Amino acid sequence: MHIRQLAAQFPVVSVTGPRQSGKTTLVKQLFPHFAYANLEDIELRQLAEQDPKYFLQQFPGGLIVDEAQYVPALFSYIQLEADRRGRAGEFVLTGSQHFLFMEKITQSLAGRVAIFTLLPFSETELKHTAFQQPTIDDYLLKGMYPRLYEAGIDPAFYYPNYIQSYIERDVRQLINIGDVGAFRTFLELSAGRIGQLYNQTNIGNEADLDHKTVNRWFSMLETSFIAFKLRPYFQNYNKRILKTPKLYFYDTGVVCALLGIRTTEQLKNHPIRGALFENWIVVEMLKKSLNKGIRPNMYYWRDQTGNEIDLLIDEGGSLYPMEIKSGMTYNAQFFKNIRFFNALSGNNPDNSYLLYAGTQHIQTKDGHIRGWAHLPELM
Repeated sequence: MHIRQLAAQFPVVSVTGPRQSGKTTLVKQLFPHFAYANLEDIELRQLAEQDPKYFLQQFPGGLIVDEAQYVPALFSYIQLEADRRGRAGEFVLTGSQHFLFMEKITQSLAGRVAIFTLLPFSETELKHTAFQQPTIDDYLLKGMYPRLYEAGIDPAFYYPNYIQSYIERDVRQLINIGDVGAFRTFLELSAGRIGQLYNQTNIGNEADLDHKTVNRWFSMLETSFIAFKLRPYFQNYNKRILKTPKLYFYDTGVVCALLGIRTTEQLKNHPIRGALFENWIVVEMLKKSLNKGIRPNMYYWRDQTGNEIDLLIDEGGSLYPMEIKSGMTYNAQFFKNIRFFNALSGNNPDNSYLLYAGTQHIQTKDGHIRGWAHLPELM
């Protein structure tokens, strides 16, 4: 496990990711002999705030600090204590509020901390287990949060509670929202735009919000691992590329819940299914790298005439363009945009992929065809 390797080299390891993505379960399994302190516990939090030096010295044999961002002052003392002990693998910190967590780490623990991001389950982790789902629509609807699978919870019950607790806890802690209903509307409008260009003006017009509020609230979604932006690839093969990021959510189950999609039958005929499939593929590719401890260079590419690459991965200067199609039948025209991009950029067609909802696993002169269940074999 990559986290153990990091703990053998750094005094502090941080694990960040969405709420209920399995951070606590994972680090407890990896470090069973470490003491555990959850700073959501008010008494422990008060002790850490009032006397952080004393708090840390109570745990000389390794400590897991859960939701560490609740006591920002603790990070400086962790630095001092780690330096005093002079050993690798002394502290494991987890956090579900990315911006606050990372801000404190970079301020106080630079050079002493290894950073790992844990998202919910990947399809690879569920494959060949009792939790494996029969179809891609089941994955799109159910999402990938561990508790759904481990406790056998119906997504129709899980996600409304997850979303409500998210709004009541993380949102209210991080930003001052007077109208929770307006934020919920903003959240739903954002979910309906996955796979589209991020346009704060359009969202603001529909939600009756100014663009500054939309940007501030979307930053909140990024901070708490609800949504993210996929950057455009800026290489000027021609001068007419778009430079606006695209909007995605970290989990399609959250999107389905926000849009009122409750069954796979509703999903199959829903106009957003194609965008959900694209979103799922993009996040699965993100997990593929993050689970190895690598933060990938992932982009999309589009010019002003409509030529587009859904996902473009830059790995050490090698470009991997990927077309994503939600249909189950392969069509040679699906490689049209990839052929255009490769001709424009001089890219090797053997690095090209068509990722679709079917099952074929073959190679053509234009690139590789891979069904949704074959993502681990890419690149």
